[in-house]
Amino acid sequence: MAKTKIVTIIGARPQFIKAAVVSRALKQFETTAEEKIIHTGQHFDANMSDIFFDELDIPKPHFHLGVGGGTHGQNTGRMMEKIEAVLMEEKPSMVLVYGDTDSTLAGAIAAVKLHIPVAHVEAGLRSFNKKMPEEINRILTDHSADILFTPTATATTHALAEGIAKEKIQQVGDVMLDAALYYASVSSNTIIEKLSLEPRQFILTTLHRAENVDDKSRLQQILNGLAQSNMTVILPMHPRTKKRLLEFGLTLPVNIRIIEPVGYLEMIKLEEQAALIATDSGGVQKEAYFHQTPCVTMRDETEWVELVECGANILTGADENKIVNAIQQSLTVSKDIFSRPLYGKGDAGLLIAKAIV
Repeated sequence: MAKTKIVTIIGARPQFIKAAVVSRALKQFETTAEEKIIHTGQHFDANMSDIFFDELDIPKPHFHLGVGGGTHGQNTGRMMEKIEAVLMEEKPSMVLVYGDTDSTLAGAIAAVKLHIPVAHVEAGLRSFNKKMPEEINRILTDHSADILFTPTATATTHALAEGIAKEKIQQVGDVMLDAALYYASVSSNTIIEKLSLEPRQFILTTLHRAENVDDKSRLQQILNGLAQSNMTVILPMHPRTKKRLLEFGLTLPVNIRIIEPVGYLEMIKLEEQAALIATDSGGVQKEAYFHQTPCVTMRDETEWVELVECGANILTGADENKIVNAIQQSLTVSKDIFSRPLYGKGDAGLLIAKAIV
């Protein structure tokens, strides 16, 4: 009997980690299914080296398209053209896409034009801010997909509200919970020792989103808010943030300690050991919850509304006073709020693999 052939399309570093979860699960069905991975090249950096794949036990891509560096329109168009050529050659039974990047949308459109079924992992997420390119990518991909794998009840509700047929939706939980559990078991404390940090005695901050760092006033308010925490703030410096700090002539508060960007295994160890996480990232908000660490989100909206509703996450925008108050409030939060299984049981990858095969 011929194997079910799945082509997975990814282009950004977080997508490789998510795809690794499903790829590991698909190995359980290798007698009946085979997977080919396309890397569009959307985010290509030194960290996407062989070491990255080996350390995280991630399958290496079968196809490298080398598309990146252009505008959203340029990238999406070029990716569609190159993805289409691979799909016409491989003739898969299904195309699997992740998240909300240009690679996600390009893969979905290329597949549906060839009448190949599309499955979307992390479907149904909405920030309701259509100025974000990610929001447009999510919506269009969901409405193109044949199977929507939603991570939460909220995501399922969003998809149904947009008229997507109930039978297309499968709520499986979040693959990033699978990843957090898997990689937590293989990470080490070396980053904590290397930085001479005391567990639960520091704030971990990530700051890179354009709406924050490209706006001098917002960036200054965030820095002012963090300065009043009276705790050491560990900030892995994103190149975009570093560039803007220099351009704006802003000085970092004395309690903010800059470190070089860290790998995924080191990041989850910092997340586990922090007293609090202050971030403008999407994925880090969830990882904070997985590791039972309170979170302050320095954005005006979030896709992960269930975290705000349960009290594990406080949304502040770039408001200095709100950041100060949220940090104080979060440091006294009860651990009980982390007990709800908002993102499934850590078996999302297996549920997705079973549904596809």
